[in-house]
Amino acid sequence: MQTIRVNLGPRSYDIAIGHRETGFAKFVRERVPNVSKAIFVADENTRLHAEGLAAELGGESVAVVPPGEESKALTVAARLYDQLAELAADRQTLVIAVGGGVVGDLAGFVAATYNRGLPLVMVPTTLLAMVDSSVGGKVGINLPQGKNLVGAFHQPVAVWIDSAFLDSLPDREYRSGLAEVVKYGVIQDAEFFRWLEANADAVVRREQVAVQYVVAWSCRLKADVVERDEREETGLRMVLNYGHTFAHAFEAAGGYTGWLHGEAVAAGMVCAARLSERRGLIQGEVTARMVELLRRFGLPTVRRAEWDPEALLTVMRRDKKSIAGRMRFILPTQLGRVAAFDDVPEAMVREVLAAP
Repeated sequence: MQTIRVNLGPRSYDIAIGHRETGFAKFVRERVPNVSKAIFVADENTRLHAEGLAAELGGESVAVVPPGEESKALTVAARLYDQLAELAADRQTLVIAVGGGVVGDLAGFVAATYNRGLPLVMVPTTLLAMVDSSVGGKVGINLPQGKNLVGAFHQPVAVWIDSAFLDSLPDREYRSGLAEVVKYGVIQDAEFFRWLEANADAVVRREQVAVQYVVAWSCRLKADVVERDEREETGLRMVLNYGHTFAHAFEAAGGYTGWLHGEAVAAGMVCAARLSERRGLIQGEVTARMVELLRRFGLPTVRRAEWDPEALLTVMRRDKKSIAGRMRFILPTQLGRVAAFDDVPEAMVREVLAAP
């Protein structure tokens, strides 16, 4: 089992990565020695995983929420607060999120806010959660007006990644996670992007060596950013939002059911690259390589025709990265490097959204 350390001073933690590894209970108890009790949070798809881990830890409680983005809501969080109150949870009560990004964001938000903060362990079961949302401490829920508008920074005390969970992951969910993997190559590591181009078929076939490398290296790349800008105070961590300004608008346009998050990110990254081209920051070859890799991974590269550009712009103006009403975009300046821009004319954004 590989271990990646996220160095954040007193909030540092380990990411354990393996395949069909045992020792979950030992791993947790070593990192949270004073835990009084634990509650596992899962959805209907990951209930059995959570129940198995709960039994290993000692028969702890399991709370089950409906699957899907609709569970990232205040009403669902309130039900979890009630279950914690019934459990007589104290500040040594451990919250363990077993699932994809929705479960992790929701359970993490509840852990961040109940009793002003409970320890959190992430057990991601989707590729997207393994390489992105389980690492870094961003937790939150959605409002009808936009995604993740209510949230917090709450680092986990540990992350347990068992790539065996991916064996039963539906193909669409698996491919969705690959969008965030491609993102790391575009924003941080051109060599990793070239590795993905060379090994795309092995990654799609879920060959174990390729999968382990993708997960471990993605976690390391994200940890490097989080260590240098944990709470988005210097602007460095904002690079992780590459493609997300567009993506969140696409998700909202589809009522959070049209596209999976990674599918929206894939098309959003292409839009951001085309915006970068229009500003003369990159050549078309960079965008073309990105489009080709995303297509090999079976991901969309253009918005759905029925989504109105003006409606998308309305959502984008409310994006958390906006400043004084000006949209901020993370744009590639070369393969492996991006920068933030808040001076992009809306007319240019409208052109990109309107393009077929």
